[in-house]
Amino acid sequence: MSDTTTRALDLLSLLQSHRHWSSRELTDRLGVTDRTLRRDIERLRDLGYQIDAARGSVGGYRLVAGTGLPPLLLTDDEGVAIAVGLRSQAAAGIRGSEHITLSALAKIEQVLPPVLRRRIDALQSSMAVAPGEGPAVDADLLAQLALSCRDSERIRFGYTAATGQESTRSAEPHLLVPHGRRWYLLAWDLARDDWRTFRLDRISSLLQTRVRFPARDLSAGDAAALVARAVSRVETGFTATVVLQLPLAEARALLGWWARDATALGAGHTAWPLASDSLAGLVTALLWIPDDVPFTVETSDEVLAFLRGRAERFGAAAR
Repeated sequence: MSDTTTRALDLLSLLQSHRHWSSRELTDRLGVTDRTLRRDIERLRDLGYQIDAARGSVGGYRLVAGTGLPPLLLTDDEGVAIAVGLRSQAAAGIRGSEHITLSALAKIEQVLPPVLRRRIDALQSSMAVAPGEGPAVDADLLAQLALSCRDSERIRFGYTAATGQESTRSAEPHLLVPHGRRWYLLAWDLARDDWRTFRLDRISSLLQTRVRFPARDLSAGDAAALVARAVSRVETGFTATVVLQLPLAEARALLGWWARDATALGAGHTAWPLASDSLAGLVTALLWIPDDVPFTVETSDEVLAFLRGRAERFGAAAR
């Protein structure tokens, strides 16, 4: 393969791996001059790749979607990951996509070298796919979040908590994690200055800000563990929001780690979300509130009826 062809393939690989490259970044990576870079860009355009060029201080190159699908350059690990994912989706029997999934899988496995096919077979033999489907997730949303995670791009979005409370979040996305039958986004919440887990089916109005941030050092295993712990706390049968007549700082000082998800409600009030797999667990959490702190509980009729019943029972016992 000629040096020119090899260099063009290296350039294409870079453009496919990142959404935007400055001219200096590309020339430094490829070890070429600006003039050579422009010629290689034109060669890729002649092959059908649509590449945008921008001038000025933020100038550079960006690979954009075209009218057709040109050839993609995949690493060995990427090819294995795609093939395993397609096999798993076909095995799970996801409705409405069986034919497309099997067709794509056949095309990929047709060109895989034997060593990669053996890796896929080994991985597949040690995997189990759980049947059933979770809540529907918009494919465009999943793709946009994946790009934001890859490019370390800050995002803003609307979010509906398990309690039904709606809010607007600003976050630095880190990883998309499938857990159980749902997809979750692990991100650094800028307002709370901590890691937070968001269910994708509760995210709306996603805005990609084009503001980059330095990626945090968190492995995929640690990220999955954070999501698993968050899900075990939140994905429970009973929820409530306790409105404390305390400023947010005082509420967090009083309740410590348990008030990590609390938010300010105007001056002097704090919303404290609770979740438990039992009604008794919610009552236990309320006992942590000191007697001199007024509060109200916003929750379902079922939970309110349970609280009233326990109040009457405790009062009868005290009499």
